[in-house]
Order: sequence, then structure tokens, then C-alpha cells
Amino acid sequence: MQPVTVKTEREIARIVAQVGQRLLQHGAESAVVVDVSQRVGLALGVDEVNIALTANAIVVTVHVEGHCLTTTRRCRDHGINMAVVTRIHHLCIMAEKGLLDPAAMTKRLSAIEPQRYPPLLVILMIGLSCAAFCLLAGGDLTVALITLFAASAAMALRLVMALRLVMAHHHFNPLLTFAAAAFVATAISASAPLFELGNQPFLAMASSVLLLVPGFPLINAVADMVSGFVNLGISRWVMASLLTLSTSLGIVAAMNLFNVWGWLV
Repeated sequence: MQPVTVKTEREIARIVAQVGQRLLQHGAESAVVVDVSQRVGLALGVDEVNIALTANAIVVTVHVEGHCLTTTRRCRDHGINMAVVTRIHHLCIMAEKGLLDPAAMTKRLSAIEPQRYPPLLVILMIGLSCAAFCLLAGGDLTVALITLFAASAAMALRLVMALRLVMAHHHFNPLLTFAAAAFVATAISASAPLFELGNQPFLAMASSVLLLVPGFPLINAVADMVSGFVNLGISRWVMASLLTLSTSLGIVAAMNLFNVWGWLV
């Protein structure tokens, strides 16, 4: 391996910061972010890598022969995407095997793009999953079809709102989209109890909003706190709680508008 110069040290520090930033932005656990970032830095030739994480930033310090260099990156939430996390893991392993130098690592890292499924496929699969939950809970085909339509409409709204915010160069606001999606799903599924459709109409209202349960953020929050990253775990827990609150506000608003309280009665 080539000796690390000051210029190379700066390049490695930028690479490590970018690795940690992208992992944190796409939903990786804090322990994974720190571990992979440190492994990348050590594989590229520095003596030591220290990582500090906050809710929206990463601080990286690399050490080479007594000289240290620190850099900071802001981390905005780009949505959960395990494809990005997996590809960065692959690059880390390649660097550890000596297959990538800093220049190649930078090029490969820049080429990683989030994997997106076709929107229509996502909408359909989300609707089918919520309808399946409705059937498992005891609903008949009529209630399941209403759930399918309501959940699909809510997911379509989420995708459209997210796309419009990105195209307008605004930061994606999940709180707003969760509340709007919950309102739409509840408003559509309220037709089941209003017109007494199906054997258990209230199941449509309960099942159509299951797509809005923030399961992954809650799991990551607990995993972070168990791993010792208490501050970041608490921040993720608070964000997941806010998403739940936004969803609840959307549900209650639709119930109040149509005076249909479903399973709350």
C-alpha cells in the first residue's frame, strides 16, 4: 500500500465522511455507520478513525502518524434504502481486500444511486398488503377491496407529495405527507361503515393506515439505544413518535369530518 500523504489523508477523510453520511441518510443503524466508516478508513491506510454521530450530522477524524484531520458532513434524511447500505458494505469489503484505492473508492461511491421500484408497483403492493391484513383480521372480500383502494390511494398521495417537494427543491417533510395520507386512507375507508359494506366495515379503517406505521425507525431507535448511541436513538424515537402523531391527527380529522369513528366507538 502506498504511504499516506497529507493530500491522501484529506481524500480518505472525505471518503470516510461520505460513507458515514450516506449510511446515516438511508436508514442504517448507528453501530453499522460507525463500524463500516472506520473499516473503510483503516482499509485505505490511515492509522485511526474516530466517528461522532448526531441526529443530523457526522464528524470524522482520521489520524496518520500523529497528524489528525477532522471533517463534518450534514445528514438529511433521504428515506430508508437498504440497497445503498448493502452496496457500501460491498465497497468496504473490496477496500479491505486491497481491490480499491482512494481514487477508485471515490468513483465507486459516487456511482451508487438509491434503488427505486416503479411507483405503480409500490402502490399496488402496499394496497395488497393492507388488504391481506384486513382478510387476516376477519374481513370479507368487500372490506378487503375497500382497504386495497384506500391504502393504494394513500400511498399514491405520499409518492406524489414527496415528488413535488423534491422537484420544488424543498426538503422532504414526512410529517405532512403522513398526516395527508392518513386522512385520505381514513376518508376513503370510512365509506365501509357509512354504507354498511362488508361483514366488519370498521376493519377497512383500521387496515388501510397500516402502511403508515413507522416500524423501521422505531426498531432503529431501540437498536441505537441498546448499542450505546443513546442520543441518536432518542432523536430517532422522537421522530418516529412525531410520525405516529401526524398519522393520528390525519385519522382523527377524517373521522371527525365524516362522523365515523370506526374501531374507536
